[in-house]
Amino acid sequence: MTSPLRTAVVIGCGTTGTSVALALTGAGVEVALIDGDPRASAEAAALGAGRAWTPRLPPADLVIVATPPSAVVDVLHSAQSRGVGHVYTDTAATKDIVCAEAELRGCDLKGYVPGHPLAGADAGGRAGAAADRFTGRPWVLCPYETTPAAALAAVTALIELCGAHRLDLAAPVHDEVLAELSHAPHLVAAALATRLAGSGAAYLRLAGQPLRDAVRGAGGDPWLWSDVLAHNAGPVADVLDRLADQLSRAAAILREGDACAPLELALTLQEGRRGHAALERAEQRTIQDARTDRPV
Repeated sequence: MTSPLRTAVVIGCGTTGTSVALALTGAGVEVALIDGDPRASAEAAALGAGRAWTPRLPPADLVIVATPPSAVVDVLHSAQSRGVGHVYTDTAATKDIVCAEAELRGCDLKGYVPGHPLAGADAGGRAGAAADRFTGRPWVLCPYETTPAAALAAVTALIELCGAHRLDLAAPVHDEVLAELSHAPHLVAAALATRLAGSGAAYLRLAGQPLRDAVRGAGGDPWLWSDVLAHNAGPVADVLDRLADQLSRAAAILREGDACAPLELALTLQEGRRGHAALERAEQRTIQDARTDRPV
């Protein structure tokens, strides 16, 4: 079947935007690039992600807004007002506030399909950009009830050309799930890593792999992550409250130091072990599905 995408515009040439553009150009789509920093679009173009957009270009089949959550609605509204494309989507890691703001701002919702490719945190600039960044990964869509089939078809074609699998979720559900699986864990990793910031190298060399794994996410761009967290504040705060209760209870058990302490702590540790096993099983299932090319 012929893809409905022949032309696309990518707005935002960070890791995600450049990766999307590389995947599309690799699939034969003509891609134009826009970024507030001309050097960013020039660097993306030098990587083979497309060419710089000009107002002389006709409206593209699809426009991908690859900016932080706080910028999505402004960029979307401006692009729609200028007629940059026919159908629009975004890649922001939060959806509920973005979707609501787009409606309040008066954006054309029939031409906008909110989206979020789940492929890990962006590195700074174009570091980590790759055409296969989304291969085998889920790509969440949060369409409005009024979203027409043609708009969904265009964004679905984008997902397929990027090698990802479409997964539809309501915007609030998306944010609750991401708060549990990504946003709150990132903040926990950052908090844990702050304990290490002033330590000397001789001391840190004693750190084992579990600690390194636990704080790996803290290496992300703090400005990008603070934007994501602020746009998913309620769900993230709920997760942190539950974690704080668990940790406070563990601290109380340790301070009391009675004979039941090992048993009580073991119950929490066992539940954590069950969660770890569930995550490992899910990862193995994802690998198997990717090998057999089945949607996750």
